[in-house]
Amino acid sequence: MSWLGKAIGGTVGFALGGPLGAVAGAVFGHMFDGNEEKPRMITDHGGSSSGERQQMAFFVAAFSMLAKLSKADGRVSEAEMNAVRQFMARELNLNAQSRQAAEQIFQTALDTPQSFEDYAAQFYQHFSAQPQLLEFMVDIFLRVSVADGVLQDAEERLILSAVRIFRINESDYQKIKFQYVKDTEKYYATLGCNSSDSDEAIKKQYRKLVRDYHPDTIASKGLPDEFVKFANDKFRQIQEAYDAVREERGI
Repeated sequence: MSWLGKAIGGTVGFALGGPLGAVAGAVFGHMFDGNEEKPRMITDHGGSSSGERQQMAFFVAAFSMLAKLSKADGRVSEAEMNAVRQFMARELNLNAQSRQAAEQIFQTALDTPQSFEDYAAQFYQHFSAQPQLLEFMVDIFLRVSVADGVLQDAEERLILSAVRIFRINESDYQKIKFQYVKDTEKYYATLGCNSSDSDEAIKKQYRKLVRDYHPDTIASKGLPDEFVKFANDKFRQIQEAYDAVREERGI
């Protein structure tokens, strides 16, 4: 990231303002004046381009939001931290210096009084005209959140707040989410079961539904055509639901 080298040289300033400017000032001021007791605020001398300022806004906002999101359930797990580092390496292709800066932003934002929504709102101010980038961030949010094996309610509440701030359609969010979270609860509901039920209870309920809605059973009852169609659709939904639950449970 070219702006980072210029920032270290004092050319790119902290003209971001708001929550992002506060994080940038704390992190980069400390990096540049590591031998001083107090961090120095570096000002913009006009040498930075708007593109470089946008890069800086993305960099600071992304890792500030990820910090708040990772702490949503009360702690930052090692799996979540590893997912953040993979984001640094794979998607952003950061060098060692940039990774160090990213981790310092992350650690600094963890303890700031600003909220996830504060950072998300400023991110949207910078990138509202780039919907692909906004969706990319939501994708990263989900990827990091499920790194420890589950999407916690507290985490999804924050992600949904970003979806609203970023003005992303609910259907588009669900498409992104489905890449990482299989919504099996709806399949349990189709079977008339709960996720806490035993494998045997689920199998028993599945067999009952198959008997009740099997096309041959329905055809033998001489029911109206409209109901036959409904029953056939229901039978397909039952099969789909059971296959999904079976795959999830390994049964």
